[in-house]
This record gives sequence, structure tokens and C-alpha cells, in this order.
Amino acid sequence: MTLVERFLKYVSFDTQSSEETGTTPSTPGQMVFAKYLKEELEALGLEEVTLDDNGYLFATLPANTDKEVPVVGFIAHMDTSPDMSGKGVSPRTVRNYDGGDIVLCAEENIVLSPTQFPELLEHKGEDLIVTDGRTLLGADDKAGIAEIVSAVVYLQEHPEIKHGKIRIGFNPDEEIGLGAHKFDVEKFACDWAYTMDGGEVGELEFENFNAASAKLTFKGRNVHPGYAKNKMINSLRVANRFISFLPDSETPEHTEGYEGFYHLVGVNGDVEQTTVSYIIRDHDRARFEARKAEMQRLADLINAEHGEQVVVLELKDQYYNMREQIEPVMHVIDIAFQAMKEAGVEPRVKAIRGGTDGAQLSFKGLPCPNIFAGGLNFHGRYEFVSIQSMEKAMNVIVKIAGLAAAR
Repeated sequence: MTLVERFLKYVSFDTQSSEETGTTPSTPGQMVFAKYLKEELEALGLEEVTLDDNGYLFATLPANTDKEVPVVGFIAHMDTSPDMSGKGVSPRTVRNYDGGDIVLCAEENIVLSPTQFPELLEHKGEDLIVTDGRTLLGADDKAGIAEIVSAVVYLQEHPEIKHGKIRIGFNPDEEIGLGAHKFDVEKFACDWAYTMDGGEVGELEFENFNAASAKLTFKGRNVHPGYAKNKMINSLRVANRFISFLPDSETPEHTEGYEGFYHLVGVNGDVEQTTVSYIIRDHDRARFEARKAEMQRLADLINAEHGEQVVVLELKDQYYNMREQIEPVMHVIDIAFQAMKEAGVEPRVKAIRGGTDGAQLSFKGLPCPNIFAGGLNFHGRYEFVSIQSMEKAMNVIVKIAGLAAAR
């Protein structure tokens, strides 16, 4: 089975995760896919193939050298985003893309166009796998899984490439932020690993946001509006006042690069009670802590104005910037950088304006930067992946395996 055949098979599985179920994996389709992968890895002759009750699948490609070399891992997630259906994915391949519009669904006039997505033009002349406009594709992160499995097969077929023990890990529920929560780092037993979960060719990421969630509950006091003076507290208006305190310039739609933000993600309420939800993001740890402190200061200010507690703030840290865990072991980045160069890929070192399983794993003791898998426009109907990009990602994995042993 080729790399592309694997990928097309993998996206046929419906593995959309869900924040509503409270189970691990969060949806049964992920376990169906995990069992299929387990059988495939066993059929390939891999060792230590294990699938636990939570849907975490591990396997080993044994070393083919007597030298004592590091154990390196490669990780990808099995779930697709809850943002759009991943059921009944119907991919097709656009050969030798000519740089024009790609009609995904003529019936509904759904078009993938470089006018809206100029990154398409970087893949002119390549072979693109696209959707039919009705579902997402699932390259996030089934491209990563296909690349890892195909790289393992390549290493098996080319014993002249000397490598140490390679560990493979496929996990559920990354898209809902829970991919690393039940990942058994001790059982995985690696010196370091890479998540194959980035986008454009050359992406190499070892910085991500520090992240927290904030939930504010505003308590009101409802009184007949005709007799409400000095009595009513309208929780909706109090919530609106709080929202107005935060700067418009520090929102996702006005920030880029290393700029952090407050992101208002939900408001629900009436006069009696209103809940407001935010996510807080910043690459710099000190600024991240300052943002949380500012939320608390504003909540305290509102309470002081009313002379009673009308707002309760709940802050919860979600993950931290992996850079502080990677900097002491920068050889992990150096190897990936060199591997890309040898694979004919120009490295693009960038900070993730988001999170990754690798960040959480790094803080659990497994240094784990993120490498491109080649897909673009994730989480929606305009998602696509270049076959040539997938092949380059697979080659980078092979190169890393050899370089880690050589060092």
C-alpha cells in the first residue's frame, strides 16, 4: 500500500471527536480506526503493538544497529475536528494543479479558489487531494499517520539506513484538547518525539501559546422595570461593561505573530444571570500571567463598584509554551532542521498561534516539537493536502531516524 493509498483509506473512517461525551475516546469511531491501525501495524511486523481502553495506540520499529542510540518517537492524532463533519469523506485528486479555481461541489457552488486561499498558488504543478465540499478532508491529522506508517515501511525496506528504536504513538481527542491527557509517557519510553501535525511544508514548531480559559458568572437582580431604580442589577449590562474594559486591539482578529489576545468565545444570559467565556493566549509567560491578573483586577473592580459580589471569575490554565522545555535539548530541533535540509525542504521555524499535543507532552517529560504534515485549511470543507508535501514529510521522518542514530 502506498502513502496515498493509506491516506485515502484512513480518511474513510469517521473519527470526529466531541466535547460533549466525557469519555475517552470521545467518540466510538476513533476506537474503530485505532483497531484498524493496530491490525495494520501488526501485519507490518512491528513489535510492542498495544492499544489501551482509552484508544492510545503504541508500536515499535526495532533498532537495526548495535550502537547505543536514542529512542525517538513519532506521534499523530486519530480524531478530526468537531467543527465540521468527517463522515462520508469523498476525496478526489486534482493532478498537476494549474493555479485556477477548483470546483469542489458544482451543485452548491463550493469553490476552492486562490482568490480566497492564495496559498494554493504555492502548490501549482502539484497533485492536490481535496474534498467534495460537504465534509472536511481529515488531513489533520490522518496525513501525519499515513506519513509515519509509510516512513516505517520505507525503513523496513531499506535496512542500509541505520536507526535506533523508533516508537509510534497514535492518540485520540487532540482536537478537543485532550490528546495528551491520558498519554502514558513512561510507557511510550522515548528520549524525545515529534508530532507530525503541522501544516505547510517546512514548518518546524517548538513554541506555542500559553493558554487559559476564563469563565465569568455575572449575578443580577431582577425587579419589575417600572420600579427598578436603585434596585435592579441587570447582569447582561454588567457583563457588557466588563467586556468593554478589554482592549479591542488585543483580540484574535487584530493580532499576529507573537502578539497575545483575549478571545470572547461565548455569552449566554438574561437579567438574572449571564455567563461569559474567554480564552487567554500569549507566548510570553510573564504577559500570560499579567493577562490573567488583569481579568481578576477587572472582576474585582466590578464587584467594588456594586459593593457586593456580582461577578465570579474562574480561571483555568490549559497548556504552556513548550519552548521552555525544548531549549535545554535543542539538539532535537537541530536534527529536525538538518533532516529537512537533507530531504530538500527549507525549514520554516515559527511559533504556533495555538496549542499542540506536543506542548502538553513536553511538560509531561517528553520533549516533543511539531513538524509539518502538509495539509492546509484545516477543520473545514476547503481543506486540502498536496501529495508531494506528504512525500516530503515522510522523507523527513526517515532522515530524522537516520540522523538520530548517526549522532
